[in-house]
Amino acid sequence: MMNPPAYKPGEHPDLPPPRSTIGPIAWIRTNLLSSPTNIVLTVLSVWFLYELVPAALEWGFLDAAFTGENRDECREKAGGACWAFIGERFRLFTYGFYPIEERWRIDLTFVLLIVALMAVLWDQCPFRKQGLIFACVFPFVAGWLLLGGFGLTPVDTDEFGGFMLTLVIGVTGISFSLPIGIVLALGRQSHLPIVRVFSVSFIEFFRGVPLIALLFVASTMLNYFLPRGTSFDLLLRVLIMVTLFASAYMAEVIRGGLQALPRGQYEAADAMGLKYWTSMRLIILPQALKISIPGIVNTFIGLYKDTTLVIIIGLLDPLGVGRSSLSDTKWTGLANEMYLFVAIFFFLSCFGMSRYSLYLEKKLATGYER
Repeated sequence: MMNPPAYKPGEHPDLPPPRSTIGPIAWIRTNLLSSPTNIVLTVLSVWFLYELVPAALEWGFLDAAFTGENRDECREKAGGACWAFIGERFRLFTYGFYPIEERWRIDLTFVLLIVALMAVLWDQCPFRKQGLIFACVFPFVAGWLLLGGFGLTPVDTDEFGGFMLTLVIGVTGISFSLPIGIVLALGRQSHLPIVRVFSVSFIEFFRGVPLIALLFVASTMLNYFLPRGTSFDLLLRVLIMVTLFASAYMAEVIRGGLQALPRGQYEAADAMGLKYWTSMRLIILPQALKISIPGIVNTFIGLYKDTTLVIIIGLLDPLGVGRSSLSDTKWTGLANEMYLFVAIFFFLSCFGMSRYSLYLEKKLATGYER
């Protein structure tokens, strides 16, 4: 037997890790079978999936009907889901009641939204400086495209609906609630009594009132406080209320990030001779926002899902479009398909936001918080 080569101290090559600590088996042992409780939960989960997944696949795909003129025709073809209903009403779900000949404006707005989001969310985006400038003006461009005027045919907001309405409310609330929430969080910590009292009153009021109550106020009671004959668009009122509501929650999330910073960060900014706004912009807020990323995204997701509440005041979001479509005798009784379709849309949207949040947390992690 040959003797192993002799190595000088510090020159021995790294040995591979034990097989029991790497690979799929190690992952299963660590994550699924690490304790008696985890073993029981794993067995129950496998049993639940075994009972649920085959039945769901059979109903949703294997025995489903993808074409048909009505519910009865679907039932004759298959005994599962009737996706022909979704196929026939897909454009209604997507565009609402927007004029057919003007729907290119919604498509163009969606493409421009993607361009704006790429500049904001992807730091390696080509021409990012110009993209960030475009992202700032995008809300005004989107408003012009969707509402019309200045060369485009005007479209009333009563014709907004479906996923388009959800995106309008969600993106508007998310875009404007973050900067307003930052200002309110700083105002709550201000040493100026008037600014602090106003910020605290605003935050506590909107956090203490349900969103649905604010939407009722926006749709009915607000008219009593306006001059006679004043016309205030319902969708605009909803956008204002949703944004203010989300801003109050955003302010508390950001305030938590500000309070989590060590006092030494503030003292270091003062020692460098930085003024208040300069220190906030360069030192304090970047760190506070990084700490607050999970809470910020959680608020965004909650706001995005709360857009379905507008059905209560007569705006037809995807749920409203689906319920109105089910009133057609051709498709009566297909509520399961409609709710599942809308649920998948919201799940994909919210899951995408949550995954980007995790990516951003890992990218910005410096080990300081650990």
